[in-house]
Amino acid sequence: MNAATLFGLCGAALVGIGLYGLITNPEPLRKILAFNLLGSGVFLLFGIIARRAAAAGLGGDPVPQAMVITAIVVAFAATAMAIALVQRLGDETGQASISSDSSETGEEKS
Repeated sequence: MNAATLFGLCGAALVGIGLYGLITNPEPLRKILAFNLLGSGVFLLFGIIARRAAAAGLGGDPVPQAMVITAIVVAFAATAMAIALVQRLGDETGQASISSDSSETGEEKS
């Protein structure tokens, strides 16, 4: 097993764990973290695919590297905004979770 295969398997594991966390966790902060984990796995897989293509004799293309670097910056900014929105949700409602049951928020049902 070479390094590219090992990194590819690690990237696939990150995508799987992130997808599992995104589906199973109801808390917004955990969903944000799971989405970041999923994105990191995709970035790793994309980088490995570009690296294997360059190692196979195809020309080294800087476009995939530039796309991954840009995606990392965009993911960081989106994460900061999502965390700020969750914090604002906590300030406004007194809880940092999104629930469909209105009895938890103290409202009466009509």
